[in-house]
Amino acid sequence: MARNNPTKVSYRALLVLALVAVGGYAFDQISKALVVRGMIEGESARVLGDVLQLHFIRNPGAAFSFATGLTWVFSLVAAGVVVFVVWFAPRIRSSLWAIVFGLLLGGVLGNLTDRLFREPSFGLGHVVDFIYTPWMMPAIYNIADCCIVVSMALFMLLTLRGIGLDGRRTPASDPDAAEPAGDPAPLATTN
Repeated sequence: MARNNPTKVSYRALLVLALVAVGGYAFDQISKALVVRGMIEGESARVLGDVLQLHFIRNPGAAFSFATGLTWVFSLVAAGVVVFVVWFAPRIRSSLWAIVFGLLLGGVLGNLTDRLFREPSFGLGHVVDFIYTPWMMPAIYNIADCCIVVSMALFMLLTLRGIGLDGRRTPASDPDAAEPAGDPAPLATTN
């Protein structure tokens, strides 16, 4: 049985990554454009009672409006994440890992676009947030944030299951892996 060449690029994984990233980014930007066009900042609308509400705000910081004066730092970090994912992408051989990095890329690009091109200025723009689920958490977020959170959850799940970038389980994490051959080391005895 021939093994996959670890240096060969998986165009299937790259395609999955690109499609997921473009889909997440497009969904994020279209939803934000609809909110900005159809709602007034500060306005709320109940979609499913207390389960799902739309509440339009512009967030100058990170989650929970943390570090509002450091928007430019978040812009630089997001740009670094984008560069890393693009650089790292050719190493991915698994569609599951491609989904992880595609969601991360789409989400980071969605919020980075806001920081770069929304008011008040380039690199200091405020992120459009509008999803409010009071039963789950006291935060207002957007589709990009959802993409990032789901990518991190999948990242942890794949890591905990020991699934490598090639889609195969690592021997240490595979419960069905055979024990190493040979006798166990003898126990030390004292006389």
